[in-house]
Formats: sequence, structure tokens, C-alpha cells
Amino acid sequence: MHSLLKSLLLSLTLLGVTSLQADTLKMPDAIPQEITIQLPGRGMPMTAVEEKFGSPVTKYDEVGDPPITRWDYPEFSVYFEYQFVIHAVVPNVQ
Repeated sequence: MHSLLKSLLLSLTLLGVTSLQADTLKMPDAIPQEITIQLPGRGMPMTAVEEKFGSPVTKYDEVGDPPITRWDYPEFSVYFEYQFVIHAVVPNVQ
């Protein structure tokens, strides 16, 4: 009986090990890009952003609580919470 139990455990172990598989995800090679665009800094008020960078191409209405507003410029977007910059991002261009 002892050898039968050992054989059963060995068989179950081998079945478990052989059924494990993993997919390989091939990612394209990343090409580092230097960003030379000057962006508004965190905490900068809307008025200062508009003075320094001009009028945005698009101003979106505020959404949520706290209110978040987005301004789009040709090369970047700026996100505001109330009247202050929380993020400025450059879209992923390929």
C-alpha cells in the first residue's frame, strides 16, 4: 500500500508540473525619447499657465469632486484640480 501511495503522489505531482504553462508576451523594443518640451509645473495656477503658454486649443469642462479640468495644447495636456496644475503630460507619439 505504501508504494501505491507513493506512485499516486508521484503521478499527481508530475501531472501538476507538466500542466503548468506560461505565455510569452513579446513587447516592441522601447526607443527612448528625450522630451524637450517645457511643461507647466505642479501647483501652477491656471492664470500663470495661460500667461506662459498662451490659450489652449481646447478647454474641457470640469468633472467630478474635486473638480478636474483638462486643457489641451498642441504638444501636451494639462490637468487642473480646482485652479492648480496637478499633471502635465505629453501624449505617446509613435
